[in-house]
Amino acid sequence: MDKPLLAVLKGERRDPPPMWLMRQAGRYLPEYRALRAEKGGFLDMAYDPVAAAEITLQPLRRFPFDGAILFSDILIVPHAMGMDLTFVAGEGPRLAPPLADARIRDLKPSMERLQPIYETVHKVKAELDPKTTFLGFAGSPWTVATYMIAGKGSREQAEARQLAYLDPAKMDAIVDIVSRITVDYLSGQIDAGVDAVQLFDSWSGSLSPAQFERLVIAPTAAIVAELRRRHPDIPIIGFPKGAGGKLRAYADETGVDAIGLDETVDPHWADRELPARLPVQGNLDPMALIAGGDQLAAAVRRILDAFGDRAHIFNLGHGIQQTTPIAHVEQLVALVKGHGG
Repeated sequence: MDKPLLAVLKGERRDPPPMWLMRQAGRYLPEYRALRAEKGGFLDMAYDPVAAAEITLQPLRRFPFDGAILFSDILIVPHAMGMDLTFVAGEGPRLAPPLADARIRDLKPSMERLQPIYETVHKVKAELDPKTTFLGFAGSPWTVATYMIAGKGSREQAEARQLAYLDPAKMDAIVDIVSRITVDYLSGQIDAGVDAVQLFDSWSGSLSPAQFERLVIAPTAAIVAELRRRHPDIPIIGFPKGAGGKLRAYADETGVDAIGLDETVDPHWADRELPARLPVQGNLDPMALIAGGDQLAAAVRRILDAFGDRAHIFNLGHGIQQTTPIAHVEQLVALVKGHGG
C-alpha cells in the first residue's frame, strides 16, 4: 500500500505534499476535550491504551491527514527512569526530584511504565488506514534533560544551561542515560508498529553553538546511529526548534532522514542552505492557522513555492494551538491538497 508521507521521508517528492500537524491529536478538538473531561488527567489518558488510541485516531476522522502521531508525552521517558511525574492544571508538568540537586543513581527505573505506550501503538496500527503513515516520537536528550534538571518547564532553561557549564560531567551523564533509554523506547515503538519516528528538541534554540554541538548534535547522532543499526528502514525526523543558523550543521552531522523546521525559519533560506537530498517538514506559523483567510492562504503559498522542487511534508512550525478554529484546519487542508483558494 502506498504511503505518501513515508515515501517523502525516503526522499521522494510528491505533489501535493503529504501533511500532518504537530499536536494534531489534542485539545483543539471538541471530541478530545470531551474524552479528557470523562477520563480525568493527562497521564490517565496517556497510560490508557484505549483512550490514547482513540485520541490518536480522532483527527484522522475529521481531516485527510497523511500521518497519525502517537498520543503521548516526551516526559514519559523520565517517568520510566524513576522520576515522579504530575501535571498541574494551569502550570504544566512537574518532575521530582529535580536533578539539579538530586543524584541520578538514586532514581529507580520502572521500564514497565512504557508498556501501555506500546499497547497503544498496537491498537492504533490495527485501526489505521494502510495509506496513513504512523509516527512515533520521543523528546531529544537535551530537551528532556531541561525538565529533569529544573523539575518543570522553563522558557530560558537556565538551570540546565548553568549545569552544563558548572558540572559538565553530571550533564553528560544525564544526557547519556536519556539517550540510551530513548533508543530503547523508540525501538519499542517501532517493534509495536510505527512507520517512522520524530525526535523533538523543543529547547535546542537556547544553546550556544558549542553547547549545541555537544548537547544536541552529538546525542542525536548517537540515537540515530543506534536506531539505524536496529531498524535500517525506519526514517527518523529531527526537529531542533529554534536552531536557526545551526540547522545546516544539524542536518549534516546527525544523520536524520528529514528535518523539521520551526516557523521562524525562512523556507526559501532553508531550501538554499540545506542539503538538496534532505526532505524537510514544516513550517507554517500556528498563528497564521488561527488567523485563517487570506493570511493563511498567503503563508501556505510561500511555503509550497519555496519547497516546490524538494521532498516536503507540510506541517506547522510547532504544535497546533488550542484556540485554532476547526474551519481553519479545513481551509489549510484544502489549500495544501489543491482544492482551496
